[in-house]
Amino acid sequence: MVNIIHKLEENIIALLLVAMTLLVFFETILRFFFGTGLIWAEELTLHLSAWLVLFGASYGLRVGAHIGVDFLVKKLPDATQRIVTSIMLSMALVYCGLFIYGAWVYLSKMHQIDIPMEDIEIPLWIAHSILLIGFVLFAIRLLEIGYRVIKGEQTRLKIHDEAEESLHLKEELESTPLGGSAK
Repeated sequence: MVNIIHKLEENIIALLLVAMTLLVFFETILRFFFGTGLIWAEELTLHLSAWLVLFGASYGLRVGAHIGVDFLVKKLPDATQRIVTSIMLSMALVYCGLFIYGAWVYLSKMHQIDIPMEDIEIPLWIAHSILLIGFVLFAIRLLEIGYRVIKGEQTRLKIHDEAEESLHLKEELESTPLGGSAK
């Protein structure tokens, strides 16, 4: 089931990115070469980008693409790292829970009053449903990490370490004949 969610998420992200890129490209061609445009393109692009960001946040957590500051946590023993990570995950899950609740209330009210988008005849609650979907996916990712921390498979978040990457890149450049500095 989890692999199905992963593949579905990746495909949706790719589809959103392609749709948004083609829409902006087409709209640019229409405006600059034909002096016209699509009334609804800006609104759709805005909503596609919101969907892309919230799906992307969940995906980024899964693959470790988020940037974090964990230089102190790295220095702690593994057991303490797991405790600190568990506290952080709990706080993040509370935040997600608050956002999920708020999104549910908001979407319920939008559904009741049935307001359409300004330029597209789609109910606003459907266009904004990514608030609920995105934070549910993010919470699922946090729970997956929490499960691995409890099982002892992971001690802290898998995050992107720019400093470590920069040092590694520097070492690679210095080890190549053309990349070494002339001292």
